[in-house]
Amino acid sequence: MQLELVAVTKDEDMNVIIGQTHFIKSVEDIYEAVVNAVPGVKFGLAFNEASGVCLVRCSGTDEHLIALARDNALAIGAGHIFVLLLGNAYPINVLNALKTVPEVCSIFAATANALQVIVADDGTGRGILGVIDGEKPKGVETDGDAGDRKTLLRQFGYKF
Repeated sequence: MQLELVAVTKDEDMNVIIGQTHFIKSVEDIYEAVVNAVPGVKFGLAFNEASGVCLVRCSGTDEHLIALARDNALAIGAGHIFVLLLGNAYPINVLNALKTVPEVCSIFAATANALQVIVADDGTGRGILGVIDGEKPKGVETDGDAGDRKTLLRQFGYKF
C-alpha cells in the first residue's frame, strides 16, 4: 500500500467539504440539500463512483466551482467520496443538511483553510485515511483572545 498526500486546490475565498457517500444518487441528493439550505448558493460538486464505470459525476450552480470540484475529486481518486466547493456560503450553512442525506456516510473536512487529504492506494482502489486541515496550534487562548473570538462571532451574526 502506498500513502499519498493530495493538496486540495481552491480559491482563497472558497470553503470545501469532503465526505464519503455510497450511491450514484448522491449527486442529485447532495445538490438538493445544498440549494435548499442556502437559496442562491454558488457551488460545485463532484462524486467519485467506486464500481461499474467508475466515473466522476459532477453538478452545481457555478462552472468554475464545478471544474475545481471535479479536478480535486480526480486528484484524490478515492471511491465513493464527494468534494463540495462553496463560493458564497459557509460549511455551517449546509453541514446539517448534508448529514441528513441518506447516502452520506461521513464528513472528513469542512474548511476554508489549506487542506491536504491523506490517501491510501492498494493498487486497485484508493481511500481517504484522514485530512490535514490548516496549521498546528501556536499557543493557548488568553482572556483577550477569547474576547476577540466572541466579538467576531457577533460580527458574523452567529451570537447575540
